[in-house]
Amino acid sequence: MTKYWCGVVSKEHILRGVAGGFCQVCHGKRAPLARMAPGDGIVFYSPVTKFQSKDKCQKFTAIGTIVGDTPYQFEMTPDFIPFRRDVQYYDGVIDAPIHPMLNQLSFTAGITSWGYPFRRGHFEITRADFLLIAQAMLPDSWRDACAEIPVGTDC
Repeated sequence: MTKYWCGVVSKEHILRGVAGGFCQVCHGKRAPLARMAPGDGIVFYSPVTKFQSKDKCQKFTAIGTIVGDTPYQFEMTPDFIPFRRDVQYYDGVIDAPIHPMLNQLSFTAGITSWGYPFRRGHFEITRADFLLIAQAMLPDSWRDACAEIPVGTDC
């Protein structure tokens, strides 16, 4: 059964992931990546533009499908060997601000402290939430991209 996920990553870091066809979440921990399966959909929310920066982004910045069977480690430096997961990212994506969606997303609707769910770094979202975000990120190619998004029918 297809699941849908949200990863929380700075825009600077997710751009590296998109370029390399991978993702890292929760400072390179294995467990969140192991919960995902090939074919699952994933969207990335970037609260800031750069890691440890106060420069707000507050947009969904990448979307794709999990590929590859398992997480794997990658040596970024001798002291930092995080886990990664391969992702096939969609082309033609535009950043989608979260503010217009706050009252529509199930995990933020009616919540004053809407940023709280993102503090987990990685969490499961509903199919409806994934589709709402995908439509905002892929407005020019929504129908074409819909055929690629692992959501079954009713795009």
